[in-house]
Amino acid sequence: MPTDRSQPAFVLIRPQMGENIGAAARAMWNFGLDRMRIVAPRDGWPNPSAVAMASGAGRLLDEAEVAPDVATGLADRTYVYATTARPRELTKPVFSPEAAMRDAARRVARGEKVAVMFGPERSGMENADIAHAQAIITVPVNPDFPSLNLAQCVLLVGYEWRRASEAVEDVVVQGQRTDVAEHRDIEALARHYEDRLEEAGFFYPDHKAESMKINLRNLWARMPMTRADVQMLHGMLRQLLRGKSDE
Repeated sequence: MPTDRSQPAFVLIRPQMGENIGAAARAMWNFGLDRMRIVAPRDGWPNPSAVAMASGAGRLLDEAEVAPDVATGLADRTYVYATTARPRELTKPVFSPEAAMRDAARRVARGEKVAVMFGPERSGMENADIAHAQAIITVPVNPDFPSLNLAQCVLLVGYEWRRASEAVEDVVVQGQRTDVAEHRDIEALARHYEDRLEEAGFFYPDHKAESMKINLRNLWARMPMTRADVQMLHGMLRQLLRGKSDE
């Protein structure tokens, strides 16, 4: 069973080699992290190569959650960081690993459900993946050789999590329960607006439609919303459409 201690989920996006998944599990367990999620692994799941590489961390692989896509893998999360070595044109806060895990520790202590996404070994995450995140983690590596192995990146972020969480271990949140919107709530809102805007012909011209949709999804991800906010925005759109149909 996963440990009782609150911690972020580490989400591996389309990992390509079982050995790297196993090494990532081992790196996580080095720092007491055992919430692994695997999104669309290239070679399927379970993977014997991952088990062989995980060594004493095989339990993480047994308990890992497997999801078919990014939205499903993040459905219950309230705040997501995406790790990337390349500059992105998406507008998001950019953290160093140290600052990101300090921020994550504060959020977890408040009762938020945090995730960190790690991209495929060969090319990293696409903008469509990163659009699901609220923030970016960038490692200050050699610009002439910026690529990090998946397990190395997991190890680095896991180390910073351990440092940050040890510093705030005694923080206990009492009182009102947080009602921060979960990722599934924001995903449903994004789809609602995207579908209605599609019907209204908003995504025009056709060759710009995909980038417009990604930018809109990125907008929703950046907004710190409660469940009440999400319900209100659903209701506003329904009312606007109802009013138009009454004309």
